[in-house]
Amino acid sequence: MNQDGIWLSILDYATARKTSISTIRRSIKAGHVKFREENGKYFIWTKEIKNDYSEEKKELAIKLELEFLKKQHRELIEEVNDLKMLLNVYEDQHRVDLPPIPEIEL
Repeated sequence: MNQDGIWLSILDYATARKTSISTIRRSIKAGHVKFREENGKYFIWTKEIKNDYSEEKKELAIKLELEFLKKQHRELIEEVNDLKMLLNVYEDQHRVDLPPIPEIEL
């Protein structure tokens, strides 16, 4: 038996199978699908999409990957913005006000 496959989130699996999330959750409870839980999030094992699959399945795999990358991009942008804000707060707290430059009379 070939063990090639990927772990998909419930949402990705439901999208790939064109079923509802609640149906997938019921399948997990009934033990009809191979799954694992990580930090409260469920992942379902599914066979990897291979080159001999239809164009529609290839397109779906690309769409799923694109959505994953978009989500990851949004999270990274939020993290960068948070870090910028923390840097500004830190710099404001540690800003040293220099004394004014004395005027020199000639």
